[in-house]
Amino acid sequence: MSLTLSLPSLPTPRRFSFQPRSVQLSIDSPGSFSPSERQTGVVVIGAGLAGLAAATRLHSENIPFLVLEASDAVGGRVRTDPVAGFLLDRGFQIFITAYPEAKRLLDYQALDLQKFYAGARVYYGGGFHTVADPVLHFWDSIQTLTNPIGTVLDKLLIGLARLRVLSRSDEEILAADEVPTIEFLRKFGFSESIIGRFFRPFFGGVFFDRELETTSRLFDFIFKCLALGDNTLPAKGISAIPEQLASKLPTGSVLLNSKVVSVDRSGSGTVRLQNGDTIKSELGVVVAVEEPEVAKLLGLKPAEKKPARSTVCLYFSADRRQIPVREPILFLNGSGKGIVNNMFFATNVAPSYGPPGKALVSVSLIGLYDAVSDADLTAQVIGELSDWFGESIVGSWEHLRTYRVGFAQPNQSPPTNLVQDPRIGSGIYVCGDHVTSATFDGALVSGGRAVEALLRDRVKSPN
Repeated sequence: MSLTLSLPSLPTPRRFSFQPRSVQLSIDSPGSFSPSERQTGVVVIGAGLAGLAAATRLHSENIPFLVLEASDAVGGRVRTDPVAGFLLDRGFQIFITAYPEAKRLLDYQALDLQKFYAGARVYYGGGFHTVADPVLHFWDSIQTLTNPIGTVLDKLLIGLARLRVLSRSDEEILAADEVPTIEFLRKFGFSESIIGRFFRPFFGGVFFDRELETTSRLFDFIFKCLALGDNTLPAKGISAIPEQLASKLPTGSVLLNSKVVSVDRSGSGTVRLQNGDTIKSELGVVVAVEEPEVAKLLGLKPAEKKPARSTVCLYFSADRRQIPVREPILFLNGSGKGIVNNMFFATNVAPSYGPPGKALVSVSLIGLYDAVSDADLTAQVIGELSDWFGESIVGSWEHLRTYRVGFAQPNQSPPTNLVQDPRIGSGIYVCGDHVTSATFDGALVSGGRAVEALLRDRVKSPN
C-alpha cells in the first residue's frame, strides 16, 4: 500500500547529512551547487522507495550519484507527519514482513515493527465477525467457521488458495496468466457472500479498488506475502522505512527541495532544475517519480492510462481508556453500505503512534470524494462509525487531519506487465511501482532493476 501527497517545492536545494548509526536525518544550511557538483556518475530523480533502492544499489557498486528530491523529505508517498503528539502516516499503509526485496534491503529489528492481528473483524448485519488466519490463530478460525462472513466451503477454499500461491515462485506469479481479481475469486469457487463481506473491503483496501478489477497477479503476490509474513507498522511511523534507506547513503548524496523540470533525451545526461541549475550525469539518469510525472518530465506524449487509484484517510484522536477494543486488529466494512472501507486503532498496533493516554483512529475511504468537503466527510464518517461502536464513544473523537491522495497507486487492472524493461531512451531508466507490482516491494525491486539495466548497458558500451 503506497500513498502520496504533493508538497510545494522550494527553489534552493538543501543537503542531507546522515548519522551512520541512526535513521534520524538532519539538513545542512541551504546553498547552491558548487562547480564540482554539477556533474556526477548517475542522477536519480526522486527519493521515494524506488529512487532510494536505486541509490542503494549504486552505492554498493561504488558508483557516484546524486538523488534529487522535489519535496522537503525522503519517502515519496511513504511519509509520516507528527501532529499534536501523534504520528500520522499519509494514508492507510501496512508493511508486510514477507516482502522478499524488503527483507534483503531493510533492517527489520531497527524498524521495531509492531504487528497486527493476523485477520480482521468485519462489520456486517449490525455486528462484528472475526476472520482469522487458520495457521496463526487456529482456534479463532475454528470458532468462526459458521459466522456469516462466507460459508464453511469458502473458509476451506481460503486454505486451498494459500497452498496454491505457496507452491509458486514470485517470478511465476508475476508473469502468470491474468484476469481481474473478482473474476479469479468467482472462478475459484468463492461465494458472493465472502467476496462482498471480506474480499471487497480487505483487498479493496489494499488495492484501493473495491470493484477488484486489479490483476490476479497482484492478488496472488499479496496473498502469498500475507501467508508468509506479518502485517506491521514501524514504531516510528511508515516513514522510518525510507529514512532507514537514506541513512545508509553517503553524506550529501540526497538533495531536497530540488525539483527537476526536464531531462535531455538526446543522450547528454543533462537534467534541469526548477531554479535553473543543470546537472550532467556521466553514466545515466534514473527517473524514479510517480507514473503521471514520467511523461511530463521527459517531454513525452502521455500514453492512454487507466485512472489512478485514489483514497482519503481521516485521523481522529480519542481517549485511550474509552476506545472499544484493545486488540491490534483491522476493522472492515462488510455491510456493502456507507463510505468507510476500513479502520483501525493505530495505537493498539503501535502505542508510539500517540501520546500517553490518547488513541489514534485511522479511517480509510476508497476514491477521492473531491465533491465532498472535509467537514462533510468527517461528519459522515463519525455517523457511520457511531453505528459500529456507539454514538457515546465515537461522538467524543476529535478530528486531527484528512489526507486526500489522488495518486495512491497505479491502476493495475489487466492487461499488465509487472516485469517491464526500465530502459526508455539513451541513458534513461525508469523505476517505480508502476513498472512492477504496486507494492512497497515492487518499488524497491524496480530501483535495483533500473541500475542493473544501466550497468549492463555500460558493459556493452563503455564509452
